[in-house]
Amino acid sequence: MLAIDVAIPLHLDSTYHYHVPPSLASESAIGKRVLVPFGRRRLVGVVLGAAESREELKPVIAFLDPEPLLTADELEFLRWAAAYYLHPLGEVVRAALPAGLLNPPRSGSSEEAAPDQRLKIHREPFFKVVSGSEAHPRLGSRALAIFTAIAAAAELSRTELRGRFGETGAPLKRLVELGLVTREERELYRDPFREEVVARDEELLLNEHQAAAHGALVAALGRGSFAPFLLHGVTGSGKTEVYLQTIAAAVAAGKNGLVLVPEIALTPQLVKRFRRRFDCGIAVLHSALSDGERYDEWRRIRRGEVRIVIGARSAIFAPLVNIGIIVVDEEHEPTYKQSEGFRYNARDLALVRGKRADAVVLLGSATPLLTSIQGVVEGKLLSLELPERVRGFPLPEIQVADLRGRRGTVISSRLLAELRKNLEVGGQTLLFLNRRGFATYLVCGDCGHVIRCPNCSVTLTYHRNRERNVCHYCDYSLPAATLCPGCNGGAITLLGQGTERVEEELRELFPEARIARMDRDTTAGKGGHAKILKGLEEGSTDILVGTQMIAKGHDFPGVTLVGVLAIDTVLNFPDFRSAERAYQLLTQVIGRAGRGENPGRVVVQSLMPDHYAIARALAHDGAGFYREELEFRQEAGYPPFAHLAALHFSGNVEESVRKGAEAAAALLTALRRSRGGRVELLGPIASPLAKVRGRYRWQLLLKSRRRDILHTLLKAFREEWRTPAGVRVNIDVDPVEMM
Repeated sequence: MLAIDVAIPLHLDSTYHYHVPPSLASESAIGKRVLVPFGRRRLVGVVLGAAESREELKPVIAFLDPEPLLTADELEFLRWAAAYYLHPLGEVVRAALPAGLLNPPRSGSSEEAAPDQRLKIHREPFFKVVSGSEAHPRLGSRALAIFTAIAAAAELSRTELRGRFGETGAPLKRLVELGLVTREERELYRDPFREEVVARDEELLLNEHQAAAHGALVAALGRGSFAPFLLHGVTGSGKTEVYLQTIAAAVAAGKNGLVLVPEIALTPQLVKRFRRRFDCGIAVLHSALSDGERYDEWRRIRRGEVRIVIGARSAIFAPLVNIGIIVVDEEHEPTYKQSEGFRYNARDLALVRGKRADAVVLLGSATPLLTSIQGVVEGKLLSLELPERVRGFPLPEIQVADLRGRRGTVISSRLLAELRKNLEVGGQTLLFLNRRGFATYLVCGDCGHVIRCPNCSVTLTYHRNRERNVCHYCDYSLPAATLCPGCNGGAITLLGQGTERVEEELRELFPEARIARMDRDTTAGKGGHAKILKGLEEGSTDILVGTQMIAKGHDFPGVTLVGVLAIDTVLNFPDFRSAERAYQLLTQVIGRAGRGENPGRVVVQSLMPDHYAIARALAHDGAGFYREELEFRQEAGYPPFAHLAALHFSGNVEESVRKGAEAAAALLTALRRSRGGRVELLGPIASPLAKVRGRYRWQLLLKSRRRDILHTLLKAFREEWRTPAGVRVNIDVDPVEMM
């Protein structure tokens, strides 16, 4: 009797065994989806392999795929990730597949092979004129026009015909009945770039430093073994051209390339550059695609129809085979870490996958992680340097507007003067402010009451365009208040300023300027990022106001002025990485200026201009910053000189959450004593955001010099811990934020 091991996509540490009836034995294979009974439900799991046969096993209901969705090697990679991040394998497998593939069939559905109807294969009818046929004398004018169009084009799809003629159902039916045209249904991919035409371009001439980096990477490709590199180049140094030419070398050698980007906002411009250069098949994977588009892109990769995959963090699980190179662009970005559910870090998994594939892994950044800098020192990463901007362009000139002692200043007089000057000469401007909305909090001038979210430990943000006060954590909102809910007075004051307010003030100051805003509110729709960035690229935007999404990796030669309205908030985050993040963000946004023929200027407004993270960024002194920050990290015992894990506790009853966190700390303390491992426990304490979406939150931080000791303790904790009723516990290995 054949039995199989199945991963079920639920938050369960176990996998489950099932009996395969003889009638289905020939269909069983590792990596296929399988419909199985689970309690009173039917669930879709994935076959992991053979299992020990036992009489009491429940039988499989059906296998859902003609061919496996995952290879044995891909499943081993997912097993490794599940073990490292201490997360249930079934949920890890779910994360690696297109959304919906592991959803159970609808009740009463007979279409078991397609459990989620959003992921149906898209089919399109194509029409072709029958050889030798001529226009029929009884054809109406509309049918005749359609017949003529099909004959001229050899064949046309229904979508193409509708675009030309509107509704075409009846005329096409008539043409088919008369035997003048044939109708053939074909599978058609939903292409996210179907309406975008790009012109081809050629490789650029590499400068001395680019050529040296490219040569080292091509040599490593030729050796065919794992080779991890850090490409540390100043902003505007031509890292992307090194990526393009190295991937071209990999493709020419018969290998494939995987490119990871940290933000959807970066994807359109990067994809366009790759589509201009390559015609070997490119797939894109990110959350802004529709479910159908993502499913079709995934299937193209699985079928071997593409050679290059570009995507955000989940693209690390793309079913790409024969990988020669993995590029992690802007490797320092915290968005490579998934913050909920399966909390993996795509940047780190890229190194693991590259090692398994004997591939080159290229981590690129102008502001690398401290762990990457230390990795070079310890010989874990090979260093490649791009110390100069391409074509000899200088780094931008920086001015500081010291805001100490100035109240109510959003845009300083110095920045206003530079804005006017830049508009007069036709230059483009980026203004960075890491707060969206019109006002960041509302307070009553009579009684001091602050309007807060009832579900989260945060104030509500006023959005004037929507006339609502909104929570940016749970989306709770209420109409803009005119009376104080505390004293019923009318002295509601708007304090703190976000991107929406800056945009409004700029429109009043510069009514002739073409102004746009880029934040989560303006990029929510499909293609939102690309539409806004297109304005900069085509020169139809003079000033772009935005949050940190404008600071990352964009290359617009027309931007000659950058204004940083506030960087101090990043420094004040309750996180040991706050200085590193402030330095990275400031350096990156400064680097958006002067990437073309005209030199760039930057005005940085700050209440803390003497802080070493800000001072080093303003002086373009990366080496000095890394030296100071590494000294602090080593003294405090934080990464890269230690390894961390966090336990997050949440629940609807604050006392239950607190007691659960304290019980977990007691268990960990006892386990640490019995195993003799050197692990430091910090906490438990209430999280900085003590309540989110109605759930109270506590956390516990574990710290150790040795990763293996930390993992051993956490595994023992998982085996012995019994979660209290009403409390949820999540383990976060290598956390990147402590909020």
